[in-house]
Amino acid sequence: MTGFGGFLVRRTIGTLITLFAISVIVYVVFYATPGNVAQITCGPRCSPAQVQQVAAQLHLDDPLYLRYWHFLQGLLVGRDYSTGTSVEHCPAPCLGLSYQSDQQVTRLILAKLPVSLSLVFGAMVLWLVLGIGTGVLSAWRRGRFSERALTALTLAGTATPVFVIGLILMIVVCGELHLLPFPQYVDLTDDPEQWAWNLLLPWLSLALIEAAAFARLTRSSMLETLAEDHIRTFRAYGVGERSVIGRHALRGAFAPVIALNANNFGSAVGGAVLTETLFGLPGIGQELVHAVNVVDLPVVVGMVLVIGFFVVLANAVADVLYAVADRRVVLA
Repeated sequence: MTGFGGFLVRRTIGTLITLFAISVIVYVVFYATPGNVAQITCGPRCSPAQVQQVAAQLHLDDPLYLRYWHFLQGLLVGRDYSTGTSVEHCPAPCLGLSYQSDQQVTRLILAKLPVSLSLVFGAMVLWLVLGIGTGVLSAWRRGRFSERALTALTLAGTATPVFVIGLILMIVVCGELHLLPFPQYVDLTDDPEQWAWNLLLPWLSLALIEAAAFARLTRSSMLETLAEDHIRTFRAYGVGERSVIGRHALRGAFAPVIALNANNFGSAVGGAVLTETLFGLPGIGQELVHAVNVVDLPVVVGMVLVIGFFVVLANAVADVLYAVADRRVVLA
């Protein structure tokens, strides 16, 4: 298959293969390692009878490939779990059952996921606006004092931990100036205005760190594009500098920005642990920390799979956008 449709098919197949490989690696790492997997999965308070029941539900007596097959079936079509007195159905994608909290892992993650997505999507808008804007301005004002000041700010932003920026924002904005209340998460469906106001500081904390990387990448890409022959030709024909930068140079510099944004978005879904913890946001990052502390293995496995899914999906979307922006990618 050729053309853009063929590219989409190939990219989709590649994405599915990558997701399959991630599921295999995650299962082997967590469920095929030495140790009493059933005891770890069930938790320290389980009786020997409960541990045996968990071992049977996980098919730990079967060969490794059959155990993984049952795990994969749960992801694709769902599975049933015995809770002692009844059988509970876990619909696909079934990420398992948390025996410590008696909850399906999928339901637990879905309850936390909107918080993390709210944080990451809002921060992504800010880091793109701030990062690209700063990078373009820095390239446009190259060699001037404003360019040096912006470069120093981006270096400082890259070197500053997110919790430091978050603490400074809370102390100054909430504690000293009283411009905003201390963040307390509100559902978007309950009150959109309060949802945005309470997430403004977490958005800024996460966005300022990521914007620094985007500013540096945009600046270097813009400088490289501005040095190309077709840009000099536009200038020779009298095309205005703003038009050269906005319509021609910026478009050519977008490709690496798209790739970086995909990586940052996917990693930010699972990597915003410090931001969620600092501002008390009940997202999947905070839940992952709790699951690790209490050794809730099914929740940890489910969280890792969900984070891996978002990383792969974000990169797949970035490849499609990259191909739309530059059709030479389709022919590669």
